[in-house]
Amino acid sequence: AKPRTEDPVPVDIPASSIEQPVPDDNMLTLTVGQGKVFFSVDGNDIRKQTLIQMGEKYKINFTPEEQIKFSGLPVFGVPIAQLKGFLALEADQRKDFKQPGIPRDTTNNNELSDWIREARKVDVALHNKALRIGIKGDNKEEYPVVKDVITILTKQKINKFNFITSLRAAPKK
Repeated sequence: AKPRTEDPVPVDIPASSIEQPVPDDNMLTLTVGQGKVFFSVDGNDIRKQTLIQMGEKYKINFTPEEQIKFSGLPVFGVPIAQLKGFLALEADQRKDFKQPGIPRDTTNNNELSDWIREARKVDVALHNKALRIGIKGDNKEEYPVVKDVITILTKQKINKFNFITSLRAAPKK
């Protein structure tokens, strides 16, 4: 089992009575809370190569030191233009930093879509596997934010994903 990571915003996930364990590896998780979306993908190698490819796409050159720091981040939610500054912070400063979430505008600034696409390409190139996708949303989150995330996934022909919930007792029959 992998260690539990702390989310950048408090996320109180809804409960369900179906039990399907979250895989320990090969997982891309989109955390939704307070109107923001945060990105997490398993594997330091996948995170590092995804950052390199996103840097090429957005014409940002990340140093080897920044790549190593990024590969150790379990979850993040900052626009790519702010990522160098975010990585320059010390670990405790990063923890206290109010992350604005990854832009998910469905028209012109859809960085979230790019992060998902690049991570999927990297996972296939490095491990010859398809990433499993999970959405972890706060149970009080407004529907439009979750709908944006689902729309981004379906536009990439990702129609199979898991909602991450906590377990509650099954209803008695």
